[in-house]
Amino acid sequence: MTNTIKLTAAQAMVKWLSAQLTEDGDRFIEGVWAIFGHGNVAGIGEALHGIGDALPTWRGQNEQTMAHAAIAYAKTMKRTRAQAVTSSIGPGALNMVTACALAHVNRLPVLFIPGDIFANRRPDPVLQQIEDIGDGTVSANDCFRPISAYFDRIARPEHLLTCLPRALAVMTDPANCGPATLAFCQDVQAEYYDYPEAFFEPKVWRIRRPEPDPREVADLANAIRTARRPVIISGGGVIYSQAEADLAAFADKHNIPFAETQAGKGANSWEQPMNFGSPGVTGSASANKLCAEADLIIGIGTRFQDFTTGSWALFRNPSRKVASINLAGYDATKHSALPCVGDVKVTLARLSDALGDYRAPAVDARSRSEWLAAVKRVTAAPEADNSGALPTDAQVIGAVQRVSTEKSVVMCAAGTMPGALQVLWQSARSGYHMEYGFSCMGYEVAGAMGIKLARPDKEVICFVGDGSYMMANSELATAVIRRVPFTVVLTDNRGYGCINRLQIECGGAEFNNMYKDCNIEVQPEIDFVAHAAAMGAHAEKISSIGELEARIVAARQRNIPTVLVIDTDPVPGTGAGGHWWDVAVPQVGGPERLEQARARYNENAAYQRVFD
Repeated sequence: MTNTIKLTAAQAMVKWLSAQLTEDGDRFIEGVWAIFGHGNVAGIGEALHGIGDALPTWRGQNEQTMAHAAIAYAKTMKRTRAQAVTSSIGPGALNMVTACALAHVNRLPVLFIPGDIFANRRPDPVLQQIEDIGDGTVSANDCFRPISAYFDRIARPEHLLTCLPRALAVMTDPANCGPATLAFCQDVQAEYYDYPEAFFEPKVWRIRRPEPDPREVADLANAIRTARRPVIISGGGVIYSQAEADLAAFADKHNIPFAETQAGKGANSWEQPMNFGSPGVTGSASANKLCAEADLIIGIGTRFQDFTTGSWALFRNPSRKVASINLAGYDATKHSALPCVGDVKVTLARLSDALGDYRAPAVDARSRSEWLAAVKRVTAAPEADNSGALPTDAQVIGAVQRVSTEKSVVMCAAGTMPGALQVLWQSARSGYHMEYGFSCMGYEVAGAMGIKLARPDKEVICFVGDGSYMMANSELATAVIRRVPFTVVLTDNRGYGCINRLQIECGGAEFNNMYKDCNIEVQPEIDFVAHAAAMGAHAEKISSIGELEARIVAARQRNIPTVLVIDTDPVPGTGAGGHWWDVAVPQVGGPERLEQARARYNENAAYQRVFD
């Protein structure tokens, strides 16, 4: 006879989660971020209180940003561990939708547990319930369906017996990894069931390393041997496969240069001689030159996002071909690429064996030297003068670079700094964290906290603009009360400087981005120092690049976040690298500036090659 244990559904869920382990013996779900409301306080809330430190609970300030912290944690842990987030129904649940989409785009494991309406429907419509007149089964949580790698609605206590293992199976699947959403009906949370005791026995979840098809390996090896100018595009899959050293060794052995995407940057040090920087829209001139001339583009663990490919106008060699090593067949076959489906670490070993002693033709390293010289020039500290000129974003990056150490991790997500950091930041291995799959404004502060929680041994430096900081900053208070230290470099250019430059590039008038161009009565005077200090952070206004360097060093002694606010010039770009990006320009009408922008657009669009 099967032994059973009587538990509420919420108690059963947290008990089961606490017993799901990694190969190292750690909980796969480290803990649960929670903001309680009537949809989860009585059931899930009481269950989390009861289980205590066996599955810790942390309070967030906003449902979206606490989920951002969980996403950054999973990204930093290279998808080997994750966190859960739970909210009430209605607004609380919908606040997590953006974060769920962010996790989905970036293929990162997060367990979303929004409270849901009553399964028994007796009190319908309950507070915050969305009613669909034509479909009685719909709730607000149906918004999670298209952005979840796995979605289920728990409408009976015994549903947990199947939905929980399915959720973790997806979250630990290297090819299909992504967020799982379990919409938990609030009345069901409190209902009991006689669960089999065996259901709660500890289980180890292993992340597989699928072998590539030998025929695909042979095809790719043949394509490499016949190429004259092969180049590797190293993506985030290299990091998740923990194949950073394998890729560097492969590139060295076979003399194939590589460029790192935003997700892949930091897999290998900038000092690695085959590392030519980053490709694409915000890439280095050296990497873009390689890609433009290459006759074989070898994507490794990349989705080939438009910023990486220069909207598919970067690869300009008429005879070029594309190959792709990827766990997901969907990604491996994009744009008619020659596919090699398999784990990066394993596939590189098999491919290297197939290539034997093959080495690609010699690479001209002069462009790499020129790129590094350009980086040094534009990031140098400004000469002292009395002109009152504001520092550029490149000079701010240079200040942080000069005082960074091997323990430093810089992070960002949106605005000017992602592109500037991609081309200018000289990353040590594992020293770069960029959320550029969704490029979600407001990710930065909460993301910095998530990185530090995952790697307390690291110095986390968060770059954020005034626009993104204004969108979401409240988890700064959470970091203060939890004593999670990191440094925020807040660059204030008085508006959305990045989009303003894009607006100009597309022939548009400066409009509604910089405060000076907005329909407002007075110009804002936002005291970011006072705001951050009000949440308990150490905050200072920085007046010079030299002062910024000193204050970053001083922040290392604190056990709370430090916010360093510096005014910057919104006009200059990086001054190094870059490439065209396909942002549609109006085809008719407009003044001369639009006509000039259309001419530039048409010239670059002519190089786009989507299919071969």
